[in-house]
Amino acid sequence: MTESTYKIAVIGAGGKMGMRVSNNLDKTAHEAFYVENSPAGRDRTIAAGRELTDASDAVADADIVVFAVPDLALASVTADLVPQMKSGAIALTLDPAAAYAGLLTDRDDVIRAVAHPCHPSIFLQRTTPEEYADTFGGIAAPQDAIAAVESDDPAKAAIVEATVRAIYAPVIDVHFVTIKQLAQLEPTLVETVACMIGALLNEALDEAIHTMGVPEAAARSILYGHTQVALANGLRGDNPFSDACLIAMDYGRESIIKDDWKKIFRDDELDKNLARMLHLESIER
Repeated sequence: MTESTYKIAVIGAGGKMGMRVSNNLDKTAHEAFYVENSPAGRDRTIAAGRELTDASDAVADADIVVFAVPDLALASVTADLVPQMKSGAIALTLDPAAAYAGLLTDRDDVIRAVAHPCHPSIFLQRTTPEEYADTFGGIAAPQDAIAAVESDDPAKAAIVEATVRAIYAPVIDVHFVTIKQLAQLEPTLVETVACMIGALLNEALDEAIHTMGVPEAAARSILYGHTQVALANGLRGDNPFSDACLIAMDYGRESIIKDDWKKIFRDDELDKNLARMLHLESIER
């Protein structure tokens, strides 16, 4: 059975995410149109062998428009281009912040959608050097993706899924949620919590090396190995933590974690977080 193909416009095709998206679209049968305004981005797009299209021409007949531009630019870019999209087309952003904050230009006859890559799982069974090297995803290591589409039409969801599978390839599963749920996952779950903990681990490593004087190779070896054990035990229950480890974990929680930390999952705290990310005084509901 032949897979359906669509007309896909990429706005910001020469940016960091735009290049990743475009590199993958080149490998598909979809009809892609690449749009880029910045001189450096235009040069990167042309150097990659892709033809540039004027924004108005690209969005006029596109089934789905991928806005691969920074969150802070989405308000002005969608204000310019969404009115030019054809009726029934889909406006896809790659991060939920601006969409959930209500900063995007909408039209009743244009479907809003958001999709974000999960990145390759730490538990992914990698078999090739290319898969091991691809920690971000979209090159060799398979990943899941999260998508939200504000339409009850299965045909629209199918266009979004096909696009997501193309731009984030190779993709294992596409999980559909609401835009609000996607915002609760990104930033709250993965940036506010997981990425913060990753940075904290690096700070702790630096403290062990430069303040305590532990040889760097020894400190990195024990931290990298124990981080895998901690995640495997904590997230999958692969092995129970030892009694002594549980005591040390309690001390760490008491010393580092605030008792009310779960407030970050409240709607008002999510709004506060997004306002800071989007450089807004507040988000009005």
